[in-house]
Amino acid sequence: MSKDGLISGFKNRVLQNIARSAPGATGLRVTLHRWRGVHIEEGVWIGYDAIIETAHPDYVTIRAGASIGIRAVIIAHFRELHGVVIEEDASVGPGAIIMPNVTIGRGSVVTAGSVVTKSVPPMTVVQGNPAEPIARVGVPLKMNISLREFSKKLRPLGKT
Repeated sequence: MSKDGLISGFKNRVLQNIARSAPGATGLRVTLHRWRGVHIEEGVWIGYDAIIETAHPDYVTIRAGASIGIRAVIIAHFRELHGVVIEEDASVGPGAIIMPNVTIGRGSVVTAGSVVTKSVPPMTVVQGNPAEPIARVGVPLKMNISLREFSKKLRPLGKT
């Protein structure tokens, strides 16, 4: 590995570790991940201790209004698989794990502790290991939407 590669890798790891515990889920934490190379749009919320792709942060895109829960893990590369996209207004729950080559669709919700191994359609709730669709979302789970309003507009999926 070249000297530039070592310095870049060291900088990335230092910023990742600072970002994990930095204050400001919409401010400093987001800025540190941008400095690492994660593609992050406006209005993103990143929870405490989230790990976003340690080796190739540029493989991750987080679109406007998305949220990444506390202690969530985004792994964006493994062998020939690479890239993760979290679309607009999507929510990744606490402790969820997002695997490589996955897109979390616009307005979708990944429940706490779920392991996402395949892409999630827009406006869908997924749960489990591996995560499977369990409901359709009627309104994205955003900060200005009450949990009551969000829940009233969920539509459970029938078992197949």
